[in-house]
Amino acid sequence: MQLFYNSSINESSTSFIFDKEESKHIIKVLRKKDGDILFVTNGLGYLFKTAITLASDSKCNVSILSFEKMASSLHPLHLVVAPTKMNDRYEWFLEKATEIGIQEITPIICDRSERKVINKERFEKIILTAMKQCNASYLPKLNEAISFKDFIKQKFDGILLIAHCEETDKKSLKSVLEKNTKTTILIGPEGDFSEKEIEAALANNFIPVTLGNTRLRTETAAVVACHSVAFFNE
Repeated sequence: MQLFYNSSINESSTSFIFDKEESKHIIKVLRKKDGDILFVTNGLGYLFKTAITLASDSKCNVSILSFEKMASSLHPLHLVVAPTKMNDRYEWFLEKATEIGIQEITPIICDRSERKVINKERFEKIILTAMKQCNASYLPKLNEAISFKDFIKQKFDGILLIAHCEETDKKSLKSVLEKNTKTTILIGPEGDFSEKEIEAALANNFIPVTLGNTRLRTETAAVVACHSVAFFNE
């Protein structure tokens, strides 16, 4: 099944028009024609079965034949990950985390961050493409980049974890996870979290965890954490 995306449709919609870029892809590249069936999601868990009523490469019209609400994840995961120096590494993490299954992502700017500015629009496109590629119906939420200092002041619920490389007492990720429970995990930059940041996290009820015996890159640690949570909840 090839999946398309349109954020404007909902349960009460009977038809809609794809934008010019998507219309051109559907008609010119995929060579779809009137009557062909397209599957569309709005990123909120709904999967719509539609039929093309006007095969125009500038405004492809479809009518909605039916829809269903797909089951949502019972283990919502929020990864809070520092942007990497090499932007493509962070983009790889966004793609893989979306494929594995994640609810929310927040880029966090830390004391040792070498990259402090992100291209949110580009990141959102990567997440959207990954969602469509793996036929998922839920679009992960990408938050604005935020400083560690401001992030840690917020109120949280669920399990709160911080993965760092300091030689201190840490628990294994597996040992602290709970089935079907919201989990927030902090992953630091290439230089790791500063001692001050780790202390602030612990003071705000974040549990220090290890992701294994080897030192992982930021983006690798984030993907390992994402997969570990998904695997634990299978």
